Amino acid sequence: MRKKTNSKFYRLNYQITAPSIRLLDEEGKQIGLIDRQEALRRAQTEEKDLVEIGPNANPPVVKLIDFKKFKYLEEKKAREARKSVKHVGIKEIRLSPFIGEHDFKTRVLKGESFLKSGNQLKISVPFRGREIAHKEFGMNIIRKAINSYLSVAKVIREPYFEGKVLISLLGPVKQSL
Repeated sequence: MRKKTNSKFYRLNYQITAPSIRLLDEEGKQIGLIDRQEALRRAQTEEKDLVEIGPNANPPVVKLIDFKKFKYLEEKKAREARKSVKHVGIKEIRLSPFIGEHDFKTRVLKGESFLKSGNQLKISVPFRGREIAHKEFGMNIIRKAINSYLSVAKVIREPYFEGKVLISLLGPVKQSL
């Protein structure tokens, strides 16, 4: 199975059918309105290509540039755009209703690093066996965890039960400069 490319189709040189075109140079500065034959002669003398970048305009906008360089610049723009996109995910920490103090602090620190990196944090407290008879211990642990995150997070979803698991969802707070 081949990967589908998101390459846009551009008309080149003799594929351009409009009788007159608006011509731009490599930097994007406007050369002017000229007829297609004159533009083709100009491209041939400069050893460049005519690339139709605005086919829906009237007259169509055409750039006088080397096509390989044009494609490279387009790909470079796309790479930069992908780089600036932030992927936010949900990270999870699991606590126990009867967790030790040191283990609790370690997991809270890990959760804090998740929040500071821009992710949402899911705190879950699973109950095993007869622990479910003491839901208040799980609720105390989850409240203690939420209180320790108040400086870096806001509560998106208050603690709730999903089967035998107590869950709460926190989101990062936007830091003001």
